[in-house]
Amino acid sequence: MLKIDGSIGFGQVFRTSIALSSLTLTPVKIFNIRVRRPKPGLRPQHLRSLQVAAEFVAADIKGAKIGSKEVTFVPKRYNIPEYKKIDIGTAGSVVLLLQSILPLLAFSDHIVKLEIIGGTDVRGASTTIWFSHVFGYYMKKMGINFYGITLRHGFYPKGGGKFFLRIFNPNSYLKNLILVERGKVDGMNLWSVASKHLQKAKVAERQIKGFIKNWKEDIPRNSYFRYDNSLSPGSSLNAHVFFENCVIGMDRLGEKGKRAEEVGEECASELKKVLNSGACLDGFMADQILPFIALAKGTSEVKVENFTEHVTSNIYVIEKFLDVKFEIDKENKILRVKGIGFSGL
Repeated sequence: MLKIDGSIGFGQVFRTSIALSSLTLTPVKIFNIRVRRPKPGLRPQHLRSLQVAAEFVAADIKGAKIGSKEVTFVPKRYNIPEYKKIDIGTAGSVVLLLQSILPLLAFSDHIVKLEIIGGTDVRGASTTIWFSHVFGYYMKKMGINFYGITLRHGFYPKGGGKFFLRIFNPNSYLKNLILVERGKVDGMNLWSVASKHLQKAKVAERQIKGFIKNWKEDIPRNSYFRYDNSLSPGSSLNAHVFFENCVIGMDRLGEKGKRAEEVGEECASELKKVLNSGACLDGFMADQILPFIALAKGTSEVKVENFTEHVTSNIYVIEKFLDVKFEIDKENKILRVKGIGFSGL
């Protein structure tokens, strides 16, 4: 049984461990789960991810309870449904839950459709808009038929957002990625979302206004805004810049007491930092792509914004499960790995 020390990182270590254990049917014991967090151990969102993954691979699990710092996960066989409705039950992140099962779904021998209820725009996680348009872009680039859409946005504390995902890999191998040069810029999309509680104050439009005020870059731009029947008041802004070879995204959430224009200004400032770094992958994408390029056929080479703790801890987990070795070129901010060429379930 493989043993993974969760103190190496945060929740990402747990999610990647469960994802690769499920895909490779490798029993794993994860200990010291989230011990560096104010509330260590499993939270409701992690527990729900564990339960869903266990169902998809008929796994035996021990330690499946809130606050547990040690979990044993023993997958037995693939049991991936064609359709599944998943209710997180809280405002727990839809995107973070998906990280625990996405590698498995990417190699399924049939189309998988999921409807997930939970938090779509919550602190500590990427938004589902980013997931659909940025993460989804790279999945398609690697050969996966990927379609995601947010049916209703869910903010803290009630959640209740609805996200639909359809995923299918028509080929047995994932394509490797060479992302060192961005190529020419093609344009930008802004997606501003708010609950109908905030429509009278025109929060969605003002977030865009704040972004544009602080951006001042000569890039063709499309702007979209939406008000949703969300259970809790909230807002978010997503900005995606499209290049010839990559997409770079940034998101920011609205906060009580913070002006909508300030949300937009912050989003623009953070996006500028990523663009000035010369990276092809934004900070969200840098760690989330790692399991996929390790599983792909051929050598991948990607330029990242920086080597965050999420990146290094994810590498630690991946190298435990798969016969790969990442090369880190800190001077040029480049990651290289020769994928194992995983050929499907």
